[in-house]
Amino acid sequence: MKNTENGEPIRAEHRHLPIDEEDVRTAELVQHRDLAPEQWSRFEGYMAEIFRAFGMRTDTPGTQDTPRRFVRALYDATEGYEGDPKLLTAFPTECKGGPSCQIDQIIEGPIPFFALCEHHAFPFYGNAYVGYIAHEHIIGISKLTRLVRVWARRFTVQERMGGEIADTLESLVNAHGVAVQLQAHHLCTQMRGVREQHPATRTVVWRGEYANAPELRNEFLQLIGSRQL
Repeated sequence: MKNTENGEPIRAEHRHLPIDEEDVRTAELVQHRDLAPEQWSRFEGYMAEIFRAFGMRTDTPGTQDTPRRFVRALYDATEGYEGDPKLLTAFPTECKGGPSCQIDQIIEGPIPFFALCEHHAFPFYGNAYVGYIAHEHIIGISKLTRLVRVWARRFTVQERMGGEIADTLESLVNAHGVAVQLQAHHLCTQMRGVREQHPATRTVVWRGEYANAPELRNEFLQLIGSRQL
């Protein structure tokens, strides 16, 4: 969006990107889950049985609704499986095919996220940094946050999540390049096992021009305050 001399915004016409049925990542942005009432009741019963077996009293004022709350909270925490149709909107850039289109970076972050590790179903949480080099289309800045959370609010692993964010963004705007860095703390290593308390796990994904140009990677890392390669 640009401003005219009188301060009025100029709104670019947007287009809705077609969903290629063969593109799984794009298709997953518009799914919907639907659980029947009997499923909710059955799942709550399962959790009540597990909680009691592990030592919780489920007949107190504070815990009698805990199985129901737990199942509902888990459902909310995995809402990324439903996707986000608002991501299927892109806007034209100012690019007319010149060389500047291949060097200008768009970077957003830190984007806070919470995810559930598929190995133990424990949370891992942290910040994402997303950068891309636009071609003929851009995606709204708020959509980058939506994109991160679509893939974070699932049962996943950090390594895969970064690749899914990068590949989806690349397909949505046909970018010249995409960069994604994730920094996260994993409760599965803090609450159990080795019981680490402070280390953060960092992963980075390069696509397109970033994979071929060290200077672009270093500029991205410098702009997000990370170390250079």
